[in-house]
Amino acid sequence: MSVPLLSVKNLNVDFRTRSGTVKVLNDVSFSLAKGEILGIVGESGSGKSVLSYALMGLLDDNAAITADRVEFGGIDLAGPTSPLASIRGRELSMIFQSPRTALNPIMRVGRQIEDVLRRHGPVSRANAKAAAIAALAHVRIPDPERRYAAYPFELSGGMCQRVMIAMALSCSPSLLIADEPTTGLDVTTQAVVMDLIRDLVQETRMSAILITHDLALAGEYCDRIVVMHAGHIVEVAPASELQSHFAHPYTKGLFAATPTAETELEHLASIPGSLPDLRGELPPCRFLYRCDRRQPDCQTAPIPLRPIGGDHSVRCRHPL
Repeated sequence: MSVPLLSVKNLNVDFRTRSGTVKVLNDVSFSLAKGEILGIVGESGSGKSVLSYALMGLLDDNAAITADRVEFGGIDLAGPTSPLASIRGRELSMIFQSPRTALNPIMRVGRQIEDVLRRHGPVSRANAKAAAIAALAHVRIPDPERRYAAYPFELSGGMCQRVMIAMALSCSPSLLIADEPTTGLDVTTQAVVMDLIRDLVQETRMSAILITHDLALAGEYCDRIVVMHAGHIVEVAPASELQSHFAHPYTKGLFAATPTAETELEHLASIPGSLPDLRGELPPCRFLYRCDRRQPDCQTAPIPLRPIGGDHSVRCRHPL
């Protein structure tokens, strides 16, 4: 078995707030192979984006992060001498959720890509413009020489997202994290952006983490899918297997709430209840009070993420 590019073991993130400690991520463990696209799905508030920011070292000072291991390419990112600041933007890169917010509105997009290249790549000032134009061309932006001089407000949402991808890929990272990269885009543009990410992964053999609330999107573009609920990973499986043999009641609920071409709107079902308050004591299963399969032993700790066959794992005492 090959060594994974990224290995995370028992990652925890707590936020210190005036109203108490919020336990946002709890015992999060997963791995990512080289050349793999891993989808992380779940409803809003499940901890998906916090996980990506924790991996990138971009959380605020009130976040307390602990982990048994966060290893990237053989480098320990969880230790006191972590080199994360020096490899972020070069080896690990990220596409943020809202490109119009992430891009500087008063700086031409070409200059913004140049800044990344000068900071993280071996590019001289004389060659920076040509390299920035090449980065725009790499993500199939038409007429990249002209787009280089454009401001973000002069570009469409889909074009801004391509600029973000160009910026993220300009230094040829080993891992790309895409946080809701299709938010606010129409269906056609969503497909264009996702096709682009998939093609670039295949061309460069980099790895990618796709964070999304859209199970159908993850199923189409990802090799494996991690399902998160209230800071827990509740299920991990190959994308093809998860769609036909999901094991956790929460995953079942997500599929029941996901529209498809064959689904009538009146047949869509919502998941009852809401996410638990992550302050104070929490049950071993954070889905307990929303689950129609709960039993008394669901309240006894701990409930580990355990394999149920092949690469399929689930955190549930009474899986489907």
